[in-house]
Amino acid sequence: MTGGRVALLAGALLLAGCAAAPAANSSGDAVTEAIAEGGKFVGVLGPKVQQGEPFLGVAGTNFHALRSWIDRRTGETVHQLYVEDSYAGAKRGWDAAQDTRGKPLRFIPISDREITCAPACSHAEEFAAALPEDELRANPQGLTVFFSAKSGAQMAIPVSGDLIAKQLAAVDAARRASAAAATK
Repeated sequence: MTGGRVALLAGALLLAGCAAAPAANSSGDAVTEAIAEGGKFVGVLGPKVQQGEPFLGVAGTNFHALRSWIDRRTGETVHQLYVEDSYAGAKRGWDAAQDTRGKPLRFIPISDREITCAPACSHAEEFAAALPEDELRANPQGLTVFFSAKSGAQMAIPVSGDLIAKQLAAVDAARRASAAAATK
């Protein structure tokens, strides 16, 4: 898939509201599917993994998840490591991602909210890194994505081989289902 097609697909999904945080999984470690953009795309959402304590004890904060978007007409797929980071203090301004070799990954800003500034400021940032499918398939043992922020903050997110395997199995199954539906 060309860079322009990937950007177009990712942009369409963002505009369609598909970039919202993955829904909570009822079984905790299940990969779920959702139809998006009027049936044009299948979203494959991996389980949420806590990367820190829930902010102020609020569930659904400080987690990451794999997610994939499949174009049901063409089969083209984009994969992301989605991150939700809530914290107190000065704004971090997450703005870059790279792989373990230092190769830049496309950084996708999603949302940046000030929660409150009374008595001190708190923020919630949502962002993602585009993950090439060949990199996911080449790393069955897992991989780490490194994020950096304008503030100088850094974050390493390890993605286990188990999560990668579950995500790719679900993507492959969704592609087969889409292909079977297209031939009917």
